[in-house]
Amino acid sequence: MGWLERLRRVAAPRRPAEDPMAAALAAFRRGDHAQALALWEAPARAGDPRAQCNIGACFAEGLGVPADAALALRWLTPPAEAGYAPAQRNLAGLLLRGGPGIETDFARAAALYRLAAEAGDGLAQDMLSWMLLEGEVMPPDPIEARRWAEAAAAQGVAAAMTRLGMLHHHAMGVPRDPAAAVRWWCQAAARGDADGQAMLGAALHLGAGIAADPVAALAWLLRAEAGGSQLARPFLGPARAALDAAGQAEAAACAAAPLPEAASEPAA
Repeated sequence: MGWLERLRRVAAPRRPAEDPMAAALAAFRRGDHAQALALWEAPARAGDPRAQCNIGACFAEGLGVPADAALALRWLTPPAEAGYAPAQRNLAGLLLRGGPGIETDFARAAALYRLAAEAGDGLAQDMLSWMLLEGEVMPPDPIEARRWAEAAAAQGVAAAMTRLGMLHHHAMGVPRDPAAAVRWWCQAAARGDADGQAMLGAALHLGAGIAADPVAALAWLLRAEAGGSQLARPFLGPARAALDAAGQAEAAACAAAPLPEAASEPAA
């Protein structure tokens, strides 16, 4: 090393070491999954449950690495058994769908979702609510489903808001209340949930629980269709037929605009 290089090293200010977990999260958020995995490896091997969970989730979803259910299981099991709620939720999802070398285990998946939900994980609360309505893995219980959906909605989970709207619309565990259903669908729609957008569009088209608004109805239905909601399809044709060409163009322009800001608190 030459004297100039030595001088530069001495003179250069020392930077504090960057938190590898923060750096990994930043890499993940900008889409550099491979870099995130590389940064998570050392803390994961040292036993950090967050890093282990994140690596397991990447293997489960094929983010930065080829999808590998067996490796996902290997990484997710230790933090899940240690009580880390996101790992319990991710492991539950893996067991629910299975994969090469992984047998489905619905009972264990349901138990893990419940553990994570009870620990306050909003996405697990949402999934447990859905399972309690479907009644395939556990006995149906719309009242408990509503309780968990409300817990998830309080944490901003849009799918849970859509489900609460459905519960009020179909009188499942609560009296039928179209206006309450619309309030929940408004919350979900503004947060980008395609099914919530579809149901809000349908309500605006039919004037159910809210004053009819043909332009807004079609705009929300178009957003829902673009988001992949199958619920929008039965209403799109009638909603278009309710408008002339100018109205349809206005609705299309609204649908292409940024979403309105969601209200700060979920509807009661």
